[in-house]
Amino acid sequence: MDQNVAQALLTQGATLVLLDVPMNTDIGIDIKSWKVGQNFKGIKLIPPGIHFVHYSAANKFGELAPRVGFFHDFQKSEFLVKKWDNKKEGVSSESVPEESVQRLKDNIKELDRYLGPYPYEISKSWTKLTNNITASLMTRCSPLCGYVQSALELEYCSDASRPRGRESTSKQKKVGRLTAEGKEEQLLPNLKPKPGTELRLTEIPDKHYPDGATPSEITRHSLDTSYVLDTTLKKLREPVEIVGEMQLTFICFLAGQSLDAFEQWKKLVSLICGADDVIPQYRSIYMEFLQALEVELSYVPEEVLCDIVASNNFIYHNLCNLFGNIESNSEVDGRLKSYAKRLQGRLTTKFLWDFSNLLEETDDEVPIIVTLA
Repeated sequence: MDQNVAQALLTQGATLVLLDVPMNTDIGIDIKSWKVGQNFKGIKLIPPGIHFVHYSAANKFGELAPRVGFFHDFQKSEFLVKKWDNKKEGVSSESVPEESVQRLKDNIKELDRYLGPYPYEISKSWTKLTNNITASLMTRCSPLCGYVQSALELEYCSDASRPRGRESTSKQKKVGRLTAEGKEEQLLPNLKPKPGTELRLTEIPDKHYPDGATPSEITRHSLDTSYVLDTTLKKLREPVEIVGEMQLTFICFLAGQSLDAFEQWKKLVSLICGADDVIPQYRSIYMEFLQALEVELSYVPEEVLCDIVASNNFIYHNLCNLFGNIESNSEVDGRLKSYAKRLQGRLTTKFLWDFSNLLEETDDEVPIIVTLA
């Protein structure tokens, strides 16, 4: 580490003290984690800013429990103390008494040798992965319980209040059209996440067209997600928050192992890539989106997300759609078109993706025109 950087972190870096963490627990911050020894007391020299702390308890056989994590906006020279709860096998949500915190501060020279340094080599990468996540966005999206859980706590609920309820299945049953998937779903218990444990993410409208839309307008909105994107962005404090939420959900999946976060990330990518008409209006959002997505693809572990980095996949098809819209939209400015073209070249070099025929539709992609009598 550069000596000037080291000196700055010594005076401005934050400290996270974790008391009574059992040996062999998997503890991490951002995109690094370690199996801790018996002398571990926390992490020091943390660069100020938003970070994601995560952990997995280990049993006597060394098997790890599902990962749990929390976001925290570390201030300059902050001294944060948390305690391990053996009953819950995780970091306690209860505050450590101020007198205990002060004793630790007063004894910092002795404590220092039990603190592991923040892995500064990931600092620049982490900043690029999270540059649009603000403190207010972090607070809005984090679960009310304060912890992001890879395995959500579930509780029984009625069929009506079950997430993504089975109304269509019920209708199918009445007319004797229950599918094999519907039969399997009927055997599953009615469960929903325990209130306060789920991420609080932006709800994307299911209806893709405005009230009173004509059949031709409905068709147009089905091919262009601009209406849904514009509706979603107007719910946010700032339009760029959609990119911040995309980054936050990606971190919750990559570091927090949350599949629910991954599903939201995919929805946001599809929503942004599927728009056409509003690209010129939200040009700056698209620049931020493309930059953020390129960084994320650089840090995707292939063994975890092999379906994303393989050819003919979700990301590739969405980017083909977006790049085609950017190229064909005459109102999109030259800077965005130029950046999109350069990005295509970098992705082709890295993943061997072919973006050479963006404006040519294959037979199965050509819209079917239905004439109404």
